[in-house]
Amino acid sequence: MEPQIVSIDDRLTNPGDTIPLVGHIDQGSYSLGEHDFELPQGIDYDLMLTNAGEGILATGILTAHVVGTCDRCLEEACFDVSGEVDEYYLFEMPEADEQGEDEDDVDFSLVGDDDTIDLAPALMSALIMETPYVVLCREDCAGLCPTCGANLNEGDCGCAAKAASEPDPMSPFAALKDLDVDGSDPHAE
Repeated sequence: MEPQIVSIDDRLTNPGDTIPLVGHIDQGSYSLGEHDFELPQGIDYDLMLTNAGEGILATGILTAHVVGTCDRCLEEACFDVSGEVDEYYLFEMPEADEQGEDEDDVDFSLVGDDDTIDLAPALMSALIMETPYVVLCREDCAGLCPTCGANLNEGDCGCAAKAASEPDPMSPFAALKDLDVDGSDPHAE
């Protein structure tokens, strides 16, 4: 995502001062792990910037319509994302003793020397946090047949019925067909 630079001006001079910030980003796509997603309508955000005394607090909502690939059937999968933006931009780097023992837990950015903040990392984080780990075209997606590769959402390919009636003799489970599960011996005379 391109930097989304916002200037901290006189409207945020005093603690408690707030300004609304509404915008649109023409972001075309993003990736998460092995998934690539399209954003045909870009990203919209509605934020509130607040002078919290030691820094600027950016809170609000990010929304986007996302198009990806279904993990089960490999068809197009569309979903809407509505993510919460919550980022703190400190005016100055805190002293080492103020940060606590574990610096990895510190979650803030800094206001730039030119009195600007970059909203891009916070917006991208909100988008990624709300992107599902498993992407489905629909909740009950049947996926692909493991035998022939047919899309089972379009109908039954018949492979499951064929496999049930004609067990594969090479299957390690073929010996289980003679298993006595009800107590009777099928080979008794």
